[in-house]
Amino acid sequence: MSIIQFDTARELDVIPIGRICLDFNPVEYFKPWPQCDNFKKYVGGSPANIAVGMARLGCRVGFIGCISDDQMGDFCTQVFLEEGIDVSGIVRARHGESMGLAFTEVVSKDQCGLIMYRDHVADLQLEPSDVSEAYIRKAKMIVVSGTALSASPSREAVLKAVCYGKKHGTVIVFDIDYRPYTWKNDDEIAIYYTLVAQEADIIMGSREEFDRTDRLLGREMTDEEIAGRWFGERAKIVVIKHGKQGSTAHVKDAGAYSIRPFPVNAVKSTGGGDGYGSAFLNGLLRGWDIRKCLEYGSASASMLVASHGCSPDMPTEDAITAFIAREKAEYGEEAAVWRVPDGSRLCPAPEKQPVRRP
Repeated sequence: MSIIQFDTARELDVIPIGRICLDFNPVEYFKPWPQCDNFKKYVGGSPANIAVGMARLGCRVGFIGCISDDQMGDFCTQVFLEEGIDVSGIVRARHGESMGLAFTEVVSKDQCGLIMYRDHVADLQLEPSDVSEAYIRKAKMIVVSGTALSASPSREAVLKAVCYGKKHGTVIVFDIDYRPYTWKNDDEIAIYYTLVAQEADIIMGSREEFDRTDRLLGREMTDEEIAGRWFGERAKIVVIKHGKQGSTAHVKDAGAYSIRPFPVNAVKSTGGGDGYGSAFLNGLLRGWDIRKCLEYGSASASMLVASHGCSPDMPTEDAITAFIAREKAEYGEEAAVWRVPDGSRLCPAPEKQPVRRP
């Protein structure tokens, strides 16, 4: 039996909700931002990346969000349409708000930064009236981004979507997606994250993100205690990420399953989480074993950090399958999987050595 039960009669597999922005990644890697002259533009924002990623994996994808009423907004809808994503849930900003912009700085393979422009952005202008009950009812799953909770009216729109999801038995995924520059204070973060997390069937985030969600409890918890805290609400799966050490999926009444990243020559630190989320959630939709979901999620994440872009480099299922086969041929069957529920600690993946060509 599948861990999560989905309504197979629904028209759409998934509707991510929240941020669409534009990413500008430098063509010249391993230089400080002032020394970079050329950039490539992509559709970005975690929910948008997940939408593209799941569409590439064969899912029927919709989206709920707000974009600028200009050529940048046109570009975003054009990309979504080319990926086969339904855009009927996307609205235009009403008061001249702009697309959020993210300029990536890749100083080295271990140092990657973002320069963000988030004042008066369109994605935070999504209004409750923009959320259609009928549209939510079409989906097997909605993916809520924590960034969308950082300001009104977007936060109210998201809470409305969660209410409709709960009403109609739509699986609710909470991707915590913490971005410090969008919030006013820690109390606000904890309050709104908690409101959504307690209604979610699946929660995904880094250990830092979970700590911020549970800040109001006033004590530090282990990963197992964090998972148990949300199992006491509605959650069935709690995914806690630990960066290069890997991630663990805590499954209610079934223990914890961990995986580490596949060895790759990483060129940036962005995009991996969205690749992971796309492939992991796709596996759950297909009814895969949790270990296969984790393996494909980890593989997709590793592929993304080794690529230039985020949304345009989201892999297909065939590409992920081929990547896993190559990695296992080089590193063995346990190239990424490290433990199942035996209490062992995670360890980092081996460093991938550059290929020496004659």
